[in-house]
Amino acid sequence: METERLQFRCYTNDDFPFFASLWADQDVVQFIGKGVTRSTEEAQKSFQEWLLPGYREGRGLYLILQKETEQPIGHAGVVQQAIDGKKEFEIGYWLAKEYWGNGYATEAAAFFKNYAYQKLHLNRLVCLIQQQNERSVNVALKLGMKHEKNTTFNTIPVNVYAWTSD
Repeated sequence: METERLQFRCYTNDDFPFFASLWADQDVVQFIGKGVTRSTEEAQKSFQEWLLPGYREGRGLYLILQKETEQPIGHAGVVQQAIDGKKEFEIGYWLAKEYWGNGYATEAAAFFKNYAYQKLHLNRLVCLIQQQNERSVNVALKLGMKHEKNTTFNTIPVNVYAWTSD
Protein backbone atom coordinates (compact mmCIF):
# COMPACT_ATOMS: atom_id res chain seq x y z
CA MET A 1 0.00 0.00 0.00
CA GLU A 2 1.62 3.19 -1.16
CA THR A 3 1.30 6.56 -2.82
CA GLU A 4 3.89 8.66 -4.63
CA ARG A 5 5.58 9.72 -1.37
CA LEU A 6 4.17 7.41 1.31
CA GLN A 7 4.00 3.74 2.28
CA PHE A 8 1.47 2.21 4.66
CA ARG A 9 1.82 -0.94 6.74
CA CYS A 10 0.47 -2.46 9.92
CA TYR A 11 2.10 -1.36 13.13
CA THR A 12 4.31 -3.92 14.88
CA ASN A 13 5.52 -3.98 18.48
CA ASP A 14 8.79 -2.41 17.28
CA ASP A 15 6.84 0.70 16.26
CA PHE A 16 5.54 1.40 19.75
CA PRO A 17 8.10 4.15 20.57
CA PHE A 18 6.85 6.14 17.57
CA PHE A 19 3.18 5.59 18.52
CA ALA A 20 3.94 6.74 22.08
CA SER A 21 5.73 9.83 20.72
CA LEU A 22 2.55 10.88 18.90
CA TRP A 23 0.52 10.57 22.11
CA ALA A 24 3.14 12.52 24.06
CA ASP A 25 2.96 15.57 21.77
CA GLN A 26 0.34 18.11 22.90
CA ASP A 27 0.13 19.67 19.43
CA VAL A 28 -0.53 16.30 17.76
CA VAL A 29 -3.30 15.26 20.19
CA GLN A 30 -4.95 18.64 20.69
CA PHE A 31 -7.90 17.58 18.47
CA ILE A 32 -7.83 13.86 19.32
CA GLY A 33 -10.47 12.89 21.88
CA LYS A 34 -10.21 15.21 24.86
CA GLY A 35 -6.92 16.64 23.59
CA VAL A 36 -4.86 15.18 26.42
CA THR A 37 -1.45 13.59 26.07
CA ARG A 38 -0.93 10.05 27.34
CA SER A 39 1.85 8.58 29.41
CA THR A 40 3.95 5.76 27.98
CA GLU A 41 1.91 3.29 30.06
CA GLU A 42 -1.41 4.69 28.78
CA ALA A 43 -0.15 4.66 25.20
CA GLN A 44 1.02 1.04 25.67
CA LYS A 45 -2.45 0.00 26.82
CA SER A 46 -4.06 1.69 23.79
CA PHE A 47 -1.46 0.14 21.48
CA GLN A 48 -1.95 -3.42 22.78
CA GLU A 49 -5.71 -3.35 23.42
CA TRP A 50 -7.02 -1.17 20.61
CA LEU A 51 -4.53 -0.47 17.82
CA LEU A 52 -2.92 -3.87 17.17
CA PRO A 53 -6.19 -5.86 17.44
CA GLY A 54 -7.90 -3.24 15.23
CA TYR A 55 -6.75 -4.74 11.93
CA ARG A 56 -9.97 -6.37 10.79
CA GLU A 57 -11.25 -6.85 7.28
CA GLY A 58 -8.66 -4.39 5.96
CA ARG A 59 -9.54 -1.70 8.47
CA GLY A 60 -7.40 -0.13 11.17
CA LEU A 61 -4.77 2.58 11.50
CA TYR A 62 -1.70 1.89 9.40
CA LEU A 63 1.74 3.31 10.05
CA ILE A 64 2.71 5.95 7.48
CA LEU A 65 6.31 5.81 6.29
CA GLN A 66 7.92 8.51 4.20
CA LYS A 67 9.13 6.52 1.17
CA GLU A 68 12.32 8.48 0.66
CA THR A 69 13.61 8.03 4.24
CA GLU A 70 11.52 5.04 5.42
CA GLN A 71 10.88 7.06 8.59
CA PRO A 72 7.50 6.81 10.33
CA ILE A 73 5.63 10.10 10.09
CA GLY A 74 2.13 9.23 11.35
CA HIS A 75 -0.74 6.85 10.86
CA ALA A 76 -3.94 6.72 8.86
CA GLY A 77 -6.71 4.34 7.94
CA VAL A 78 -10.37 3.46 8.17
CA VAL A 79 -11.93 2.72 11.55
CA GLN A 80 -15.47 1.85 12.54
CA GLN A 81 -17.24 4.34 14.82
CA ALA A 82 -20.70 4.61 16.35
CA ILE A 83 -22.03 8.08 15.63
CA ASP A 84 -25.44 8.98 17.03
CA GLY A 85 -26.19 5.26 17.37
CA LYS A 86 -25.30 4.48 13.75
CA LYS A 87 -22.33 2.45 12.50
CA GLU A 88 -20.06 4.61 10.34
CA PHE A 89 -16.60 4.24 8.83
CA GLU A 90 -14.20 7.07 9.50
CA ILE A 91 -11.02 8.06 7.71
CA GLY A 92 -8.56 8.93 10.45
CA TYR A 93 -5.07 10.38 10.19
CA TRP A 94 -2.41 11.76 12.54
CA LEU A 95 0.95 13.17 11.62
CA ALA A 96 3.99 13.97 13.72
CA LYS A 97 4.20 17.75 13.95
CA GLU A 98 7.43 18.07 11.97
CA TYR A 99 5.61 16.69 8.90
CA TRP A 100 2.66 19.08 8.98
CA GLY A 101 2.15 21.40 6.02
CA ASN A 102 3.57 19.09 3.34
CA GLY A 103 0.32 17.61 2.03
CA TYR A 104 0.97 14.22 3.66
CA ALA A 105 -2.36 14.17 5.55
CA THR A 106 -4.29 14.84 2.34
CA GLU A 107 -2.22 12.27 0.43
CA ALA A 108 -2.80 9.59 3.09
CA ALA A 109 -6.50 10.40 3.52
CA ALA A 110 -7.08 10.36 -0.26
CA PHE A 111 -5.36 6.97 -0.46
CA PHE A 112 -7.62 5.54 2.26
CA LYS A 113 -10.73 7.07 0.70
CA ASN A 114 -9.96 5.22 -2.55
CA TYR A 115 -8.88 2.09 -0.65
CA ALA A 116 -12.13 2.07 1.35
CA TYR A 117 -14.22 2.42 -1.78
CA GLN A 118 -12.32 0.04 -4.06
CA LYS A 119 -11.06 -2.64 -1.64
CA LEU A 120 -13.46 -2.46 1.31
CA HIS A 121 -16.50 -1.67 -0.87
CA LEU A 122 -17.63 1.16 1.39
CA ASN A 123 -19.91 3.70 -0.25
CA ARG A 124 -19.93 6.17 2.64
CA LEU A 125 -17.09 7.58 4.72
CA VAL A 126 -16.96 10.23 7.40
CA CYS A 127 -14.43 12.36 9.20
CA LEU A 128 -15.16 13.49 12.75
CA ILE A 129 -13.50 16.87 13.15
CA GLN A 130 -13.44 19.11 16.18
CA GLN A 131 -14.69 22.55 15.29
CA GLN A 132 -11.39 24.39 15.77
CA ASN A 133 -9.39 21.92 13.64
CA GLU A 134 -9.14 23.94 10.44
CA ARG A 135 -6.35 21.75 8.99
CA SER A 136 -8.54 18.65 9.09
CA VAL A 137 -11.52 20.54 7.69
CA ASN A 138 -9.31 21.48 4.72
CA VAL A 139 -8.30 17.82 4.24
CA ALA A 140 -11.96 16.70 4.32
CA LEU A 141 -12.94 19.33 1.77
CA LYS A 142 -10.08 18.28 -0.53
CA LEU A 143 -11.47 14.72 -0.35
CA GLY A 144 -14.82 15.98 -1.61
CA MET A 145 -16.48 15.60 1.77
CA LYS A 146 -19.26 17.93 2.82
CA HIS A 147 -20.27 19.14 6.24
CA GLU A 148 -23.26 17.00 7.17
CA LYS A 149 -24.03 17.87 10.77
CA ASN A 150 -22.72 18.79 14.19
CA THR A 151 -22.92 16.18 16.93
CA THR A 152 -21.20 14.97 20.07
CA PHE A 153 -18.75 12.07 19.96
CA ASN A 154 -17.46 10.70 23.27
CA THR A 155 -18.69 13.91 24.96
CA ILE A 156 -16.74 16.11 22.49
CA PRO A 157 -18.56 18.44 20.05
CA VAL A 158 -17.57 17.50 16.49
CA ASN A 159 -18.47 18.27 12.91
CA VAL A 160 -19.32 15.28 10.76
CA TYR A 161 -17.97 15.58 7.23
CA ALA A 162 -19.23 12.87 4.89
CA TRP A 163 -18.57 11.47 1.43
CA THR A 164 -20.97 9.17 -0.36
CA SER A 165 -20.35 7.51 -3.71
CA ASP A 166 -22.92 8.31 -6.39
